[in-house]
Amino acid sequence: MKKMFFVLLASAAVAAAQEVQPTPAPASPIRRGLWTADLPGGTYIVRVAAITLISLHEYVVDNAARVTEVNVGTSSTDTVRFYCIEPNVPKAPGGVGQSLVEKAEEKANELLNRTRMDETWQKVMKNYPTTTHAHTIEYRLPDRKTLQALFDHLRQCFESQRGGTFQP
Repeated sequence: MKKMFFVLLASAAVAAAQEVQPTPAPASPIRRGLWTADLPGGTYIVRVAAITLISLHEYVVDNAARVTEVNVGTSSTDTVRFYCIEPNVPKAPGGVGQSLVEKAEEKANELLNRTRMDETWQKVMKNYPTTTHAHTIEYRLPDRKTLQALFDHLRQCFESQRGGTFQP
């Protein structure tokens, strides 16, 4: 009887070992260490391990536009820029008249919206062939808030060396 029990136990063990194990799901982008920016202008994907630097900075172009930009340096020859452009509206000295300056900016934005010039203002502008062959990948974001959110997400992934996906 004991012999029969051990035979059944051994048979059960062999059957369990022969059961088909489920195939593991493919590794998610987080496990593979990819950082993805899924934006209206396109999708950018990079291995987090290939990122060598990230930066967030602001500058003024020809005293007319304020550019806030996130740059991502990688081990590739290409670099990526995420940026937003806003009119360079001066601050009134000592705050006097600031509401007039802000009202003028608001009216200018309304005019852009009515004339559909806002679509052009929100697009990446390149000068062919100079900028299109400069190994620079560019994405234009609608505002500083979205750009800051992208930078914060990218910084978290860069510091933890884990992938993730940014979607505004």
